[in-house]
Amino acid sequence: MRKVHVGTGRSYDIIIEHDILGSAGEYIRPLTKAIRAVIVSDTNVAPLYAQTVKESLEKNGFEVSVFVFEAGEASKRLSTIERIYTHCFENNITRTDIIVALGGGVTGDMAGFAAASYLRGIDFIQIPTSLLSQVDSSVGGKTGVDLPTGKNLVGAFWQPSLVLIDPETLKTLPDKFFRDGLGEVVKYGCIRSSALFERLEKENAGDIIDDIIFECISIKRDVVQNDERDTGERAILNFGHTFGHALEKLGGYTELTHGEAVAAGSIILTRLTESKGITEQGTSQRLEALLGKYGLPTGSERPLSEIIAATRGDKKSTGKSINFVFLKKIGECFTQKVPVSEAESFFGA
Repeated sequence: MRKVHVGTGRSYDIIIEHDILGSAGEYIRPLTKAIRAVIVSDTNVAPLYAQTVKESLEKNGFEVSVFVFEAGEASKRLSTIERIYTHCFENNITRTDIIVALGGGVTGDMAGFAAASYLRGIDFIQIPTSLLSQVDSSVGGKTGVDLPTGKNLVGAFWQPSLVLIDPETLKTLPDKFFRDGLGEVVKYGCIRSSALFERLEKENAGDIIDDIIFECISIKRDVVQNDERDTGERAILNFGHTFGHALEKLGGYTELTHGEAVAAGSIILTRLTESKGITEQGTSQRLEALLGKYGLPTGSERPLSEIIAATRGDKKSTGKSINFVFLKKIGECFTQKVPVSEAESFFGA
């Protein structure tokens, strides 16, 4: 077992342990006086793990109901949140009860937002089952849903009470979604850990997955503790995301997974910043090779002008500028605001 403590305004532990799902109730019970728990999951994950978590919660004195939604980014909408509210009301969930997010990033984002807003806020637990959610989205308290006009435009900062990570769940993850998570893993190497980047180059990610999970969440913990509300340093976690979210939007949230879009966005951006002398020469070549090694996109056929146009309205916009994260070199980055009106000329679109 490994444990990472997150010292935000509302502190909590992240526990990494194989086969922890069957003991979830034992870890959760000491943290709450809740009588009832709602497990929120999707049509892919619920058949695999919901019963195990439900039985563990029931053994520890919880009355448990399960809410299941159709898997996929297309469900990450306010209409699904309303259905979660209705389920909570019909199952007599009070302000002292809890929501348990069991699934990937979409599940965690929606269950967290429902918890943040139902009855003006109830506790929730993260049990991430995808690589992307284990290394990134389950940690840090960002919750929310998409609008037709953009990704994650409605949400709240709401820290979980506990995060339980079971690497065993990755064994049932389709290869496509394991690669999806590696898009975020590579990001962490790019922005903060050249050592992690080098290990990904030299070794097989699947063979060192426990170390990868621990390293990524430790990096994110450090950043989030310094900037819980995303007003400064936390922006570095958005490396590759500005162009990545644009590509997701242009593809109707069906052409690329989030991690694939981040990978594509990161290499497009790094090629541009390297050509401008902002990034150390050779960085984009190393990044492209690593993304290719793990079957992630190494670019996009969409015109750069189209991608830049799709960044307008991104939640990282402030005033008349968009906040980008540029690499100095592998393991070092910084943020820079680019005026929306000058973005095309800045990047030479």
